[in-house]
Amino acid sequence: MAASVGPVVLVSPLLLFAQQSNARSFKESPSAASVHLTLPKAVEMALAHNRHIELAHLAVTDSEAQKRLAESHLYPTIRNQSAVLHITQLEGVKIPAGVLGETSSGFLPAETLNIGQGALTSYTSGTELAQPITQIFKIRAGVKAADADLSSAHIQSDDAEHGVALLVHKLYYGILVEQLRGTAAKDAVDAATVVEQETKRGVDEGKLLAEAELMSRTDLLDKQQAALVSHLNLDDLTLQLDDALGLPLGTPLFVDPDSLGDASVLPTRAEAIALLLNKSPAILSARQTVDKANAGVAAARDEYIPELTGVARYSYQSGLPFLAHNFGTFGAIFTYNLFDGGEREAKLQDARIKLTMAQTQLKQVEADVSIELSSAYDKAEQLEQLVGVATQSLEAREESFRIQSERAKVNAELASGVAAAHAALTSAHMNVLNSQLNLSLARNSIRRLLGARPE
Repeated sequence: MAASVGPVVLVSPLLLFAQQSNARSFKESPSAASVHLTLPKAVEMALAHNRHIELAHLAVTDSEAQKRLAESHLYPTIRNQSAVLHITQLEGVKIPAGVLGETSSGFLPAETLNIGQGALTSYTSGTELAQPITQIFKIRAGVKAADADLSSAHIQSDDAEHGVALLVHKLYYGILVEQLRGTAAKDAVDAATVVEQETKRGVDEGKLLAEAELMSRTDLLDKQQAALVSHLNLDDLTLQLDDALGLPLGTPLFVDPDSLGDASVLPTRAEAIALLLNKSPAILSARQTVDKANAGVAAARDEYIPELTGVARYSYQSGLPFLAHNFGTFGAIFTYNLFDGGEREAKLQDARIKLTMAQTQLKQVEADVSIELSSAYDKAEQLEQLVGVATQSLEAREESFRIQSERAKVNAELASGVAAAHAALTSAHMNVLNSQLNLSLARNSIRRLLGARPE
């Protein structure tokens, strides 16, 4: 069964009265610089200043840098190596006299010759270009792994934004409900005060027992405690919203109830389940983990491929024997690990295990998200019914308050009865708003599961 509820009006006159009272309290304390918020403005501020989103964006930037690092290994490297070396002693070449034979003019050489080899101090400088050849297989696997990490970072960054937006909705709604709950608690205190006064008068006149006055006093204290708890809850919600928006903690907030808008229609349950596999951030991220594990297996296999590197070097030297000052070197370097104690096999086995784990985790995530989506639709359907029940209860409370007010005009009803009916009416307004906002949060939770931003 699809949870397709039409737009719901989320503002009541009583809520507007509570907001006006809240605004007056800010005006009475000029030292508190309040921030006026609409829901779209609050979401915009959170997306721009929330630290969790900033960390998610930095994770994307880091993944981009890691991918560039992996790709850089595909290209040739050019490096220069220069050195100045001093040799403490040279052997040289000694040619004894006459060793080359005798000529008409005498022996060659006529005397012993000492020929030096190079110089005590030598200078060398070489610029080399090296291009990996067979290593490219491993490098490409590393690039695929880095690309999977980058895609996962993007998915998690988007989901972080959606999560913060949902949190802002939750806190914004919570403040609205808590303000109305505070108004209802104040009305309940007023009603309990009237009841206490009437009970005290009845005790003084001998119409009621003293226990009745004690019970009315206890009820008044309970109502005052509820009002205090509501005030503390409102302060806590304000602090949390300040933190989510990047505002200094303790900044007073005036949340606009007119900016909530209408709720859009969700896809049917069947449509959502069909979209889930291609839209859910959790599933998409788990798939990237599988892709990274596949790249790890490929890289582990490529460890068995010998490393072949093409090199070209241009060198200059001064002071070395039997070498020209400038010369070039061209060729290839072949490297193969003949024995590594089973390291390559262990790496391959570990990579395969990680791949199996990633595939199993993907299946589990798909099942978990499907269950979560189904539960979210069940909750939305239940909240839809709750909105209807709360609305009917509100209508009954309105009629009860009207009747009590009419009876009070002809002195057929005590003032405490009218006050209690008014407090019950305020509480009914709060229950309607609370159920409507909870329904909106449930819908937004479904949107987040489907990879969409809450509205």
